[in-house]
Amino acid sequence: MTKLSSNALSRPSLIALASALLAVSTTPALALTGTDDVAEESDDNVIIVTAQKFEQKSTDVPITISANSGKRLKELGVSDLDELSNYVPGLNIQEQSANNPGIVIRGITSDSGSAQQAARVTLYYNGVDISRSRGSYQDIYDVDRIEVIKGPQATLFGTASAVGAISIISNKPEAGFSGELSGSYGNFNQYSVAGHVNAGSDTIAGRVAFAYKKRDGYVTNLAPNQDDLNGQNQLGVRGSLRFTPSDTFNADLIVTYDRQRNPGTAFISGTLPTSAGPADPFGAADLRGSPFSAAVLGDARLGLTRDVYDANLTMNWDIADDWTITMVNGFRKFNSNEVFDADGSAAYFLEFAEDANGEQGSHETRFAYTSDTFRGSFGWNLFREDSNQRVPFSTDEVTYFQCLAGIVVPGVPCVDANGVPAGDAITALTNGAVGAVPYQAVFENLGKNDSYSVFADGTWIPTPSLEMTAGVRVLIEKRRSGYRATAPGSFFTGSPPFPLTDTAGQTFRTEDSFSAILPRFNILYRFSDDINGFATVSKGRRSATVNAGATATATGPVGNFTDIAPEIVWNYEVGLKGAVGPVSGSLGVYYQTYENFQVSVNDPANPGTSITRSAGSATNFGVEAEVNIRAADWLNLFANIGFIDGGIANDPENGNLAGARFRLQPEVQAAGGFTVDYPINDSTRLFATPSVTYRSRVYFEAPNSSLISQPGVTLVNLRAGVSFADEQFEIAGFARNLTNKNYLLDAGNTGGGFGIPTFIPAEPRFYGIQASAKF
Repeated sequence: MTKLSSNALSRPSLIALASALLAVSTTPALALTGTDDVAEESDDNVIIVTAQKFEQKSTDVPITISANSGKRLKELGVSDLDELSNYVPGLNIQEQSANNPGIVIRGITSDSGSAQQAARVTLYYNGVDISRSRGSYQDIYDVDRIEVIKGPQATLFGTASAVGAISIISNKPEAGFSGELSGSYGNFNQYSVAGHVNAGSDTIAGRVAFAYKKRDGYVTNLAPNQDDLNGQNQLGVRGSLRFTPSDTFNADLIVTYDRQRNPGTAFISGTLPTSAGPADPFGAADLRGSPFSAAVLGDARLGLTRDVYDANLTMNWDIADDWTITMVNGFRKFNSNEVFDADGSAAYFLEFAEDANGEQGSHETRFAYTSDTFRGSFGWNLFREDSNQRVPFSTDEVTYFQCLAGIVVPGVPCVDANGVPAGDAITALTNGAVGAVPYQAVFENLGKNDSYSVFADGTWIPTPSLEMTAGVRVLIEKRRSGYRATAPGSFFTGSPPFPLTDTAGQTFRTEDSFSAILPRFNILYRFSDDINGFATVSKGRRSATVNAGATATATGPVGNFTDIAPEIVWNYEVGLKGAVGPVSGSLGVYYQTYENFQVSVNDPANPGTSITRSAGSATNFGVEAEVNIRAADWLNLFANIGFIDGGIANDPENGNLAGARFRLQPEVQAAGGFTVDYPINDSTRLFATPSVTYRSRVYFEAPNSSLISQPGVTLVNLRAGVSFADEQFEIAGFARNLTNKNYLLDAGNTGGGFGIPTFIPAEPRFYGIQASAKF
């Protein structure tokens, strides 16, 4: 949901279902004696992960984790993170655009674009935090695996992981020469080209991977000066170099460039018609933008221009038989400008851009020790980010006041039944005497945040059946915020039509420092060779928001500074994991309590902008279950389900937010399907993965409104084809949203702050064909 910060089933039945899934879920006991032992005992149903910063089987991690290999992503036809979230219980990812991803773990969203606010969900890319919202989107191509770690994980993934973390690990260079090239074509003129080339020796190896994706917009835009909406045009290129001069040292250098040139987002008005008929979120749009868009908003067309540069250097030393040192250094820079039509109509009314820029730098040193009875690590982390969010605004004052209050020419609608906007109608009625009166304004929030932390994490293994873990991160952070705005007076009223305080060329700044202690405690118990149980208690924290704004006074503008207290979450969780024979699975039950739960709400004093406020206390109860069954060598069945009963406490002191469910939080989320990989002969295989996903109603805002929500959605997806010449070549067909279900991606948005909510339709049926070759 684009919000512009001017400051920045019944429960018993679901539990029964989860228990039934657990009945077929068991896990082999494995005492970790080294990486080689782990790799030798892995299989297709259990993936090796590094969630605890060393390699182990996912079933031996005493926290809830969902991991998918690159091979599995390909089977499912997943090429983006939002598609993956359909198959991970407790995870939802909403992508309005690559500039505005909403990442939800267990019903808690992290999507603020304000430079002054912190993330709740850590995105890790090859071991480096990339969580700043406008810089966090990362295309997934040539990946080894993606791990989704749920619950607060401060000791492992830093302070931004207040509710969980997503870790993307790309394929690393290896000895020898290999490569792959693939291409696809589908409806909406969608096509893609992707591949990689790998070459090297045991000492030094390199890998280059890329992906180019392009698709026309799936929402028709009637405006003659604009492209169709919700399309795609992006390129990602990654170069990796691995240096292994000895058995005790290796270094990985990874450099990535990602670029988007996507057409505009379809913010479609729920009330204002078009020339094609009444307002329809699933019909054609008429978004014309601003005639002064190039000069005021930075681009003549609606859409996104975004560039991301990322560099990572990771070094590992085995300094003794049981000791290793790992150093991870990262730098990420992003700049983006997204031009959008916030009123969702043909009217020259609410035309905005969001110009976001930022840099992030980080360093972590971790010392690790491993023996038969103890495994532990300690170290430090330094993280700095410097970012800003600049929001220019363009309108025609005649249209603005007519659409907002109908006061220029009484009786003229903002957009009439024929799709004619008020500005055009008034010009015609007055024979040109009243024309457009252009107006522009801009506001900008700035954030510079430094965090310094030390951490320690240890696991005692007194017997082969028991592991007890305790860890803590001690944090000191300094947060600096700034605000400036230019908002000239209206031609008609003398006051800014868009309610901003002009800072008269000044930048108002404030800063504050904070500290925190964030612990975690885990127990893993091996009930048998087939069943592991775990329990965990952990504390998470979303950093305080240091708001910087401005207020008008009789003597001029003054700074308006407020702090929103840190959001604190305690997570309590128990679960079982298992894998016996062809069956593997997991079951987890969690309960979370929140203090000072932070929400972004429409600012009643400044329509179209949002403010951060504390919604008081909140709770979250949930159940998650996953199961995989290898029914035959050529057949694998899978299913998962997540149930969440959470929301803001129904206490009077929480005001109109009392009792509200969290934004983008479904009560039930489930997926199921199977994978066939059947040999036709010695060199040819037939494969298919049909799947069904379900998500119950979600609310797009708090307070909740059924009008600003999406009822439950069931989607059917399919990927199938044939591989031949010993899997050297492959031809496949794919379809997503096979039944062409109409549903909403988001609702409310910036227009909602002006009383005219807009709606973004989600993807329709996509289908096509893909071919690939390995060499």
